[in-house]
Amino acid sequence: MSGLRAIKKRKTRRAIMDAAIKLFSEKGFENTSVHQLAKEAGVGKSTIYGYFQSKNEIFLAFCEDQVDFVFTDLAEKRDPDAPLQKQLLTLFMAQFRYVTKNFNFGRILAREMVFPKELTIEKSKDLSERYLSALGEILTKAMSRGELRDDLEILYISGHFYAFYLLVLSAWYERRFQSEQEIELALQKLLRQAMEGLAPGNGQQDMKKREIRCTQRI
Repeated sequence: MSGLRAIKKRKTRRAIMDAAIKLFSEKGFENTSVHQLAKEAGVGKSTIYGYFQSKNEIFLAFCEDQVDFVFTDLAEKRDPDAPLQKQLLTLFMAQFRYVTKNFNFGRILAREMVFPKELTIEKSKDLSERYLSALGEILTKAMSRGELRDDLEILYISGHFYAFYLLVLSAWYERRFQSEQEIELALQKLLRQAMEGLAPGNGQQDMKKREIRCTQRI
């Protein structure tokens, strides 16, 4: 019986979240009531509050699912010994696809990720720390392979690279990019520039030397 209850709870939670995607996209977050969510999901209002204390918590549930999804997807697809640029591109493209599955809802979700409301800021911080910790593991391994300078702070490098993802996501919603291929190409360029350096000189040569060292280790 406990197994059946667990299945039913997962289905109910999914129905609420699917209803939120539909209504937040059509009506907007502020104009969607809990009553409307309950009706769309086919449950009572009390059931909604049994799973989520507020509409904001529904957003956080999506953010949490996103973190779980992108790093599970990354673990399945990435080669842990692949160059850092390739691993980051795999990560950010998985994240982009997840967030933008529904264009309008993705816009709201992205805003909540970057500018969380005061009521949910502590949970948002917890999710950010989970994300940065997982990203930090990738960067630490890259540093040990000689792809990154060992005098850099992992937290700031994480922020540096994540800013590229936010930049292309914003450009997508500004309709500066029209296809997933353009997003991927933009990320490739931004990551390559960051790794090679923007100043004139031996940046490209140094990068090639690091790539050769990494290849020799494999």
